[in-house]
Amino acid sequence: MRIAILAVDGSLLSAIAGLSDLFWITNHALRSPPDGVAAGLPERGGAPFETIIVSADGKPLRDPQGRSIPVDGAFQDIGRCDAALATGMALASDGLPPASDSIVQAARWLKAVHRQGTLVGAACAGTFVVGEAGLLDGRRCTTTWWLHHAFKRRFPKARPVWGTALEEQDGIVTTGGPLSWVDLALHVIRRLAGAEVAKLAADISVADSLPLPQMIYAPRGFINTTDPLLLRAEQIIRHAAPGLTAEGLAKALTLSGRTLHRRLKELTSESPKEFITRVRIETACVLLETPGASVKQVALACGYGEESAFRRAFAQITGMTPADYRRWSTGRAAGAAASHRIAAPSRE
Repeated sequence: MRIAILAVDGSLLSAIAGLSDLFWITNHALRSPPDGVAAGLPERGGAPFETIIVSADGKPLRDPQGRSIPVDGAFQDIGRCDAALATGMALASDGLPPASDSIVQAARWLKAVHRQGTLVGAACAGTFVVGEAGLLDGRRCTTTWWLHHAFKRRFPKARPVWGTALEEQDGIVTTGGPLSWVDLALHVIRRLAGAEVAKLAADISVADSLPLPQMIYAPRGFINTTDPLLLRAEQIIRHAAPGLTAEGLAKALTLSGRTLHRRLKELTSESPKEFITRVRIETACVLLETPGASVKQVALACGYGEESAFRRAFAQITGMTPADYRRWSTGRAAGAAASHRIAAPSRE
C-alpha cells in the first residue's frame, strides 16, 4: 500500500518524518511481531506500506527551522497511491497556514487523487490544505481546537465538528493537534490493513489507538467566545438553569425553537440539545477537577436527575467515565506541579 506524504511550504519535518517512521515501524512489527501478538495478523510477507514524500516540483524543501525535508518525487510523477496525507505546518504571521503556490498545487492534486479513490487525510494545520481543495465542503471534519474559529471563517461550506479528535467522511480523514499525525497514521493503517494491524502499530508505538477528544484540552467554553448568542446561552445553562430543555433555552433567549436551531447549526454545527449537553459536560469537567464533589453531586449540579444519564452523556463527549476523567485530570495537574517544582530555581 502506497502512502504519499505531502511536503509544502511550512511543513514540519517532524510530522513528515514521524508519519513515515510509524508506517516503517508497522512494517517491521508485521515481519517480526512480539511473542503472543501474532494471532489475527496477516501472514508474514513483504512490507505492506511504502511511504513516499512528494512536493509540487519534486525538489527538497526547507522546514520552518531551516532543516531540509527530503522529497522522493513530484505530485504528477508518483502515479496512483492508496492514501495521500497532509501534515502539520507552521503558521504565518496572521495565525493561518501560509498562502503559497505549493499549497495551491497540493490542493489541486489532492482533489484529483481523491476523485480516483485515494484516501485523503490531514493532521493539524494540514486540514487547511484539504479545505483549499474544496474537499471539506459539506463534509464533517475537524482541525486543531485553537484553529477552529479561523478554519470556519476560511471554509464556510465545511462542517467542522468542535473538539473531536478525528473525523472521516467520504474517504477524507481529518485530525487535530500538532502531534495528531499519530492518530491519522493509526486510522489510515486501520482503514487499509485492518483493526489488528492498527492495534499492533499502536501497541508497538505505545500510542492510544482511540485518541481522546480535543475538547478536554481546550479552555472550557472556548467555542462559545465567537458570538454573543453563544455566550448568553452558555451563561443561562451554566448558572441559571442547567436542566432546561431546548424549548426552554429558546424561550430564555426570546427566540423561536426553529431560529435557535438554525443559529446554533450555523455557529457550532450543533442542535440545541447537543449544545446544552456539551455545556453541561464542560461544567461537569470543571466540577470534577474540584476535590470533594461526588459524581452524583456533579450530575445534579449539571442538571441531571439520573446519574446513569449523566454517565452516558459524559462518556459520549469525553471518551471517559467521570471517575476516569477525575483520575486523568488529577494526574495531569500532579505532573504539571512536579514539572514546576523541578524547573523552579533553588532558594538555598
